[in-house]
Formats: sequence, structure tokens, C-alpha cells
Amino acid sequence: MNALLRFVATLLLAVPLFAQAQYPAKPIRLVVPFPAGGTSDILGRILGYRLAERWGQQLIVDPRPGAAGAIGAEAVMRAPADGYTLLITDVGSLLINQILHPKVAYDLTHDFAPVTLVSYSPHLFCVHPSVPAANVAEFIALAKKRPGALNFASSPGGAPYLAGLMFAHRTGVQWTYITGRGGAQSVMDVVSGQADVLFNGMLATLPHVRSGKLKLLAVSSDQRNSALPEVPTIAESGLPGFVTGSWQGILAPRGTPAEIVSKLHADIARVLNLPEIKEKLAGQGADPLPSPPAEMERFMREERDRWANLIRETGYKVE
Repeated sequence: MNALLRFVATLLLAVPLFAQAQYPAKPIRLVVPFPAGGTSDILGRILGYRLAERWGQQLIVDPRPGAAGAIGAEAVMRAPADGYTLLITDVGSLLINQILHPKVAYDLTHDFAPVTLVSYSPHLFCVHPSVPAANVAEFIALAKKRPGALNFASSPGGAPYLAGLMFAHRTGVQWTYITGRGGAQSVMDVVSGQADVLFNGMLATLPHVRSGKLKLLAVSSDQRNSALPEVPTIAESGLPGFVTGSWQGILAPRGTPAEIVSKLHADIARVLNLPEIKEKLAGQGADPLPSPPAEMERFMREERDRWANLIRETGYKVE
């Protein structure tokens, strides 16, 4: 009898492992907490085809915008921790949101299981072509001559917004903030001439630079970008150490089995290292970053502290 009980117990313990070995056994939903057309949405769709091909299951990109990313994040936080609902996001934006809004339901560093960083895309510092400045120095001089006259387009509290806040804090320029509904909308506000200047992720912004609808003054990476070698960094334009951008990552609800998280990371890393994916991302100015979960968790805590320091120094609050 004891032998029979041990055999049954062994079978019961094996069931979850067998189920995880078959993962994924159905379509996976990849929630984007920002409007369609932004960096997270673009990356989700780039990854989606190759991952679906690898898994034999569809990866459904599901935009859930609203409340600076909180609506989508909370939906994933409350989803079953089974690996079938994931979040792809600008990590910095969601960390900033929880600093500015302490009452949001999620805490990115406690309520989610990091899966992998996906890519880094520096912010492009762009102006409407009518703005009479050809570089950062000329822009600063212009803005100081006309304090408050230039309009800065961005969603309140997001990483591009705080990039602008940091720029204004370090240079002493004053501009008027025009808040939109996400990065894609902010880009269109400047393209249409409703606003004058913005910081925004490279993936979503570079096509408008190449078409001549935006004038690019600088990039916010620590070194010149390989896709734009002729364009100076903000750091070399007189603001040393100025580095901002869109660090995209994928997270799962906290409690997702470690075996599933490990498989997701490994499969996403393989896709990111495919030559055609690396070429596609590089052509749009993004660097693949298939970082392990532990490294992503450490990065998120460092980013949280960095933005919290800026918000404290500037006294910034969302109105």
C-alpha cells in the first residue's frame, strides 16, 4: 500500500512539470499598456511572428492604454500567474508612474516577475522643422530668449516627459508642456506643428526624422548611435552624463513558475539574436538587450532610484 501511495504521489508531482514542459499550449496575450504605434507596440509585433512560429501558438498583442500605463499593468498583475498573460512595456515609464502616483495598484518591483529586457532605444531630441535651431546649443539659446514660448509635447509623467524635465532642469530653459495620449500622439503633435519639441523613443520617431517631418538635434545615448553616426549625443553637446531612453522589457505576474519564466527568457533571447531581428532593430536605432531576469530586476531598482532622485530634486508633481 505504501509503495502504491508513493507512486501516486510521484505522478501528482509530475503533472505540473509535464504541463510546464508543454508550455505554451494555447495563445499567449502580450499586453501593451500604451497606445498602438508606440515603441512597446512596435516591438511586440516584431517579436510576435517569430515567437508564434517557434511555439506553434499565437502571440496576441493586446493594447490596453490609459492612466500612463497603469491600466494595462494592473490587468497583467491580476491575471493568472500561468505564463499566458505578459506585459511588454517601457520599464522607465511604469516605474516613474508608480513614483508619481503612490496609490496605483501595482508595484513593478514587487508585483511582477521580470522575464527579460528586450531593447534599449535612446530618446531622439527633435523639433518641428520650422524651429530655427540646428543643434542643442542653438536650441538652448533660442529657448532662453523666448522663455515659455516653445511647446514641449509629451504624456505627463512618462520617461520622455521626464527626459524633457531633466533637460530643462540642467539647462535652465523654460517651455510649456503640451500633454498628449502617448508617444505616438506626441510625435504627431510636433509633426503637425501643434507643438515645437519633444523627446521620444527612437523606434517610433526615426521614420518621421527620415521623412523630414521632424528635425533631429541630438540623441540621448551615452555614445553616438550606429544608425545615426553623424548625430551628436546630448552629453557631447554640453550636458555630460545625460542618458535617457526607452528600456523595453517583458514581465509576467509575480508567482509565474520559474520554469516558464526561464523558457520565455530563453526563447525571446533566441529571437532577439536572430540576424534579421538584430538588423531590423539596429536599422531603427534599437539595441537588443536579452538580459536575464535577475539582471532586469536589478536594473529596475536602479531606474526607480534614478527617477525618484530627479523628481525629488525638481519638485515635480503631476497636476
